[in-house]
Parts: sequence; structure tokens; C-alpha cells
Amino acid sequence: MAIKPPFTELEIKKSPAGFYQGYSIPIALISKLTMALLVIWALFWPGHANGVLGSTNWALLEGFNGFYVVIVGLFAVFLAVLAILPQTGRRLMGTPGEKPEFSNFSWFSMMFGAGLGVGLMVFATAEPLGLWGSNPVILDGAAAANSEGSVRSAYRYTFLHYGFHAWAIYVVTGLSLAYYAYTREMPLTIRSALTPLFGKYVNGFAGHVVDVLGVVATILGVSVTIGFGVSQFVDGMYAITGMDWLVETAGDAPKPSTVGLISALMVIMGLSIISAVSGVGRGVKYLSNLNLVLSLILLTIFVVFGSFLFAMTTYGTALVDYLMHFLQLSFGAYAPQSMQAFSSALPASAEPLAGDLYAGATNAWGSLAAFQGGLSGAAAELPADVQAAAYAAGTPGRQFGWQAGWTTFYWAWWIAFSPFVGLFLARISKGRTVREFILGCVIAPALVCFAWMTILGGTAIDLELTGGADGTIIGATNTAKLFVTLGQMISGEFLAAVSIMCVVLIMTFLVTSADSGILVMNTIMSGGEQETGIKHRIVWGIILTLVIGTLLVAGKTNTEADPMEALKSAMIIGALPFTMVMGLMCLSLIKALYRDGLREKHAASETRTQPAE
Repeated sequence: MAIKPPFTELEIKKSPAGFYQGYSIPIALISKLTMALLVIWALFWPGHANGVLGSTNWALLEGFNGFYVVIVGLFAVFLAVLAILPQTGRRLMGTPGEKPEFSNFSWFSMMFGAGLGVGLMVFATAEPLGLWGSNPVILDGAAAANSEGSVRSAYRYTFLHYGFHAWAIYVVTGLSLAYYAYTREMPLTIRSALTPLFGKYVNGFAGHVVDVLGVVATILGVSVTIGFGVSQFVDGMYAITGMDWLVETAGDAPKPSTVGLISALMVIMGLSIISAVSGVGRGVKYLSNLNLVLSLILLTIFVVFGSFLFAMTTYGTALVDYLMHFLQLSFGAYAPQSMQAFSSALPASAEPLAGDLYAGATNAWGSLAAFQGGLSGAAAELPADVQAAAYAAGTPGRQFGWQAGWTTFYWAWWIAFSPFVGLFLARISKGRTVREFILGCVIAPALVCFAWMTILGGTAIDLELTGGADGTIIGATNTAKLFVTLGQMISGEFLAAVSIMCVVLIMTFLVTSADSGILVMNTIMSGGEQETGIKHRIVWGIILTLVIGTLLVAGKTNTEADPMEALKSAMIIGALPFTMVMGLMCLSLIKALYRDGLREKHAASETRTQPAE
């Protein structure tokens, strides 16, 4: 019996004339209205916006932490199965015999720059150092913070956050979009990935909602990336020039000022809009190639002048450790610890003081010494062993708080980033097989990320372990740690030259991420068109600038506040609906691959039964 052909009659109504000619007016207007309301709220009521976003964010983390952790683990397993199975792995995303549009070098450099470029610059040293001081193994008491014994567990979670899981998130979206675009000639837009499940229903309002969720998630994911990158750009400029207006020096370590952040944002986004106007084939491609070359130069400097032997030893042991714990890391989700559960785990003498002990004992970022030092009143008079027992009773709460505030934050960030990176990966991957796409976009970049994190971050840890840094790297802000590490490693004019190169690299990574995001947003709103109008690229570049700028200001409601908090909270909130869309994408792709396989078998059977002429 013949199998019905797949649904491909995707109809996205576009304006025939006027400013929105070639664009879907509902998608464009709903997306712009959503962002305009966010900008106005953050601009005129920054304190209220920051507070509401923060409380909503934490409520979502408490309710959906396990959902985020498990579904990302399923994404990784899902892609592994597709790559391994011969009938799915060999499928070509394109017409038979079609060759890839870009060379392997340009393909890899573009995916690398768009996917994790800024994140690797900001967190190359900050991530391993932060996890060296706090991770679930340390919270369990199995290793001491900032010790030689906690290095392996620090890299276990570094590899988790920047490894196969992170890239699997991108590739789920990218593979879904590329498969339908290049094997069924459907528009390169989010709703196309749901057609096997919902068919003609994605042509209406439901399809608009899916595409709007993709646009909003893209804006917020790119905003967080640019926010971190701009902060590091300011730190780099301060390290080179020493201009005081760029930073605030009131705290323990200099950190970017609001004026410095906004000034840097204007420069970066101006360059990004110029690059976006030139398109993928020129601006993004050339900047991506430059990014990869400068990254290799920076990596070589750390190999020559850093702790390369320590890094490579760490790479090998951490990779084995990561793979051994892969399933536990993929599906081991923690739940919030209630006051009642905490109280029942306390020693009898401490139960009446459960209310005074709960917050400190379940604080994922507080050590035993900090917990004991922060007690007051009757709680401070408890014997030291009882205080230690109370702290141990809060271990489940600390584990949950750590996972929700660290791993789940990353999963939400990568998911919010996935419409942008996924669509961009699909845009540059025509002519590649499913297996080639998965291996090329999951395994290869993850292994490079591991090397990057161990060589740069391992040097910083080794400098602290051997006493050379004397706490200066740990004490620096996250975005300044790279430059402080360089200052401990090299000196003089060479340090100045390398710092300038790093600032240029940060700038080009930022421009690549921003202009790629602008191009992707326009692709979604134009119903999958890969060549979009210049004026709309400029408009969305301005909107993206306003979103980042106002949320940075909202996050900086006082001098001690982290300006990134409002951006991070908005991003996690915006990522949740798209996480559910991604789950449906996986189900759709399973159905599409299965049905296409049946169609091929039926066609082959029909050919064999035809009589000879």
C-alpha cells in the first residue's frame, strides 16, 4: 500500500508591498511588540523589572529544574541514536549528489564562532575556576574547594556545560530545520520542523506563535551572550588603557561601569549591523575565519607560556571522568529541599532553630565556615558539631540550588540560543549527511572546547595551585579572569600585544554572534528567506541593542548588583516555552525519518515489481 507523501504545503502569508514586503506581518509585529514592552518596562521601571524577572526566574527553576536536566539528556541520546543507525545517519540533507556549500574549514569556523565563541572567551578561565571552588562533589564533602583534589570534578562539570550536551541542544534544532529545508524544500523557519506532527495547522496562528517563540528566544539568548562579551570587552580595554571611567573600583575588584558597558555596546552593535548588512557569504564568513585564526594564536600562546603539561594531563583524566559519569550527568536531577525535610534531618537540639538555619545551610554558594560565621542569636551559640550537622542537613538544598543556578542556567542559555545557532547551522550545512552534521556539529566542536577550557583554565588553576597567582585570579570578576591570568603568565610589551589581540578577538566574536542573530531573526520573520531586506536587519540590530542596554541598566539597580541578572532572568523565562517546542521537534523528526524510510522501501519495491520492457 502506498504511503501518503509528506505535508510540504507550508503557507506563510507575507506582505506584498510596503515596509514589510516579503515579511510575515503577524510574526514581525508580535515579536517587536513583545520586545518593545520589555524595553519600556526595563527603561522606566528598572527596579521593578529586575525584581519581577528575578522572582519569576527562580520560581520557574524550582518547578522545571528536573525537566530541563532530563530533556537535555534526551537530546544527546536522541542524536547519538540517529548518527549510529545506518538508515538515518546516511541521509543527505539536499538533493542526491549535492556538494556542501562551504569548505570544512569555513563550515567549522562559522559554527564555532556562532555557537560558543563569546562564551569560550568569557568562561575559558572563569568556568573551571568557579567550578574548582564549587561543584556537587565539593558540596557533598568529597573534595575540598580550590584544592588539587577538586580539579577533576571541576572539569567534569566544565565538560558537561560546554560539551556534547551543549552542542546537542543546537543540533536538535539545526538538524530538524535542515532536514525539512533541504530534503523537502520547505522554508528554513521554525514551524517547518513541526509539520510531521501538526500538518496544515502550522499554517495559521499556531505557526506564528512557534516562530515568535523562536524570535524571542533568539533575542534573549543572543542578548545574554553579548552582555557577557561586552563586559569582557570593557575589562580588556581597561587592562590595555587604564581608563578609569570604564570600570567601578568601589568593590573588591574592578568591574565594568554602566557607562563603560553602554559605550562598548554601542560600538559592538554598530559594527554588527554593518556586518549583518553584508550577509553570511561575506561579513559573517570572513569574520568567522578571522576568529578561528586568532583563537588558534591565543591557544598557542597558552601552550607555550602556560601550564601545557598540567592541562593535557587534566584533559585526559577529565574526559574519561566525564564519559564515565555521562548518564548520571545527563539525568541526575535534584529537587528543592523543603523546610520540613530540612528540619527532619537536623539534630534534635537544632530543630527549634530550623528557621534560622535553613537559608544558610541550603545556600549553594556558602561554605561551612561562611555558614557558621553568618549565624546569630541562639543559632550562633550551638556547639560547632551541631552547626556542622545542620550544614550537612542542608546538602540536598545546596545541590538543588547549585544545579538550578549553574547547570540549568546553561541549559536554558543554550536552548534560548538554539533557534539562532540551529538555524544558522542549518543555513551553512546544505549537502551534508545527517551523520556528518551530528558528528561535525557535536563531537568535533566539543573536543575543541574541552582543549580550550583545559589549556586556558588549567593554566589559571595551576597558577593558583602553585602559589604564583596568590588568589588574584580567583578574586577577579569572571570577565576579567582571562586578562588577570595573562598578567600572571607573561609581561611587558608582549602582554600588551596579546591583550590587544584578545580584545580584537572578543570584538569579532561579538560582532559574529550579533550579526548572525540579526540575520536569523530576519530569516524567521520572512518565512525562511535566506536573503532578507537590509532595512530590517538594521531595525532588528537597533532593537537588539535596546533590549541589551535597558536590561543591563535594569540589572544595575545598585552599585553591588550584577548588571547581567535581569538579562539572565529574562533569558531563562523566554527559553522555557521553546524547550517544549524542541521536544516536539524531536518527535516530529522521528516520525519524518521513519515515514521517509517506509516511502523509500515502498518505492524500491514498486521498481522491482515493474515488468521488464
